[in-house]
Amino acid sequence: MTMPISATAAVLHAPDAPFSLETIQLGELRPNELLVDIHATGLCHTDLLPRLPALGERLVPLVLGHEGAGVVIEVGSAVSSIKPGDHVLLSFDSCGVCERCRADDPAYCRHFRAINLTGQRLDGSVAALDRHGIPVANRWFGQSSFATLAIATERNTVAIDPSLPLEVLAPLGCGLQTGAGAVLNEMKPRPGQSIAVLGVGAVGLAAVMAAGIAEAATIVAVDRHASRLELAARLGATAQVFGDTGELRKAIAGDGPGLDFVLDTTGAPEVIRAGVAALRPHGRAILVGAGASPVSFHPSELTGVTIGYILEGSANPKRFLPELVAHWRAGRFPIERLIASYPLADIGAAETDMLAGHVAKPVLVTR
Repeated sequence: MTMPISATAAVLHAPDAPFSLETIQLGELRPNELLVDIHATGLCHTDLLPRLPALGERLVPLVLGHEGAGVVIEVGSAVSSIKPGDHVLLSFDSCGVCERCRADDPAYCRHFRAINLTGQRLDGSVAALDRHGIPVANRWFGQSSFATLAIATERNTVAIDPSLPLEVLAPLGCGLQTGAGAVLNEMKPRPGQSIAVLGVGAVGLAAVMAAGIAEAATIVAVDRHASRLELAARLGATAQVFGDTGELRKAIAGDGPGLDFVLDTTGAPEVIRAGVAALRPHGRAILVGAGASPVSFHPSELTGVTIGYILEGSANPKRFLPELVAHWRAGRFPIERLIASYPLADIGAAETDMLAGHVAKPVLVTR
């Protein structure tokens, strides 16, 4: 870009404020950056982390959004694998030079939080101004895609077949990648094994579908919303447990020897404890709930089991997103059944519906 360019964005000015649709000015691209005409973007619970006062008050004004999809308009001088006109999905960003990035493990980039959870570049700069010339943080997960235009980097941009529907595939960039990756990249269940998914919002439903892809024999869905449990059943869950069940551990595991795997998306300590208690010896619990509260165990409660907290499904988006697209094209990952579309101007309604459990995955459409 030789001069600032205008975009319409949903800006958060305070943790408890509604999103404000307004015009921002994007600055010059850096050599590793590219400009994307956003067509659609998923709304994820992680986009609501700045509503926590302790975090949000340090970040605003801020443009959120980190499941963007669109068409590349321009690329920086150092970008070689993406070109103008490419249809792309956007995901989390990474530095590319730390030891984990060099080991092809970008979800555990040394600078993950600084790059993805501040709205700034790694050097602390932003790339947008509001109409009064005030800086606006617009690098949330290296994209800030609640806007008609977004600046991303080559590392968090994945080109896809231009014939595919961007408004359907946009959510793959974070939440669905996290749920599916937890199963396919971390658990790697063998056919016939068992898994419980605690919380079947978008992340959990992606995990249910991934467990089906892996041919798990028992797939237990746990939630407090009957509509989500019904959807989980249609997507392959073999059993459903209402989350307020008093004997949650027994309800999850039944009277058998326990489960091979548990995935928690809720971050709720009592749910996590019930899930871990439902594991068989050498079972594994994976936690992905953003903003999870502390949870404690007596050492004896962990006999023979392992627990881990993972990021982004331990995925490399450059490889994993094309895998998920292939599963979707083959009918094994029908994410369109999770989606409800909203114009960007209706972001407030999308947020309300998601929090109320009326919608598994809102997608904001800008084109």
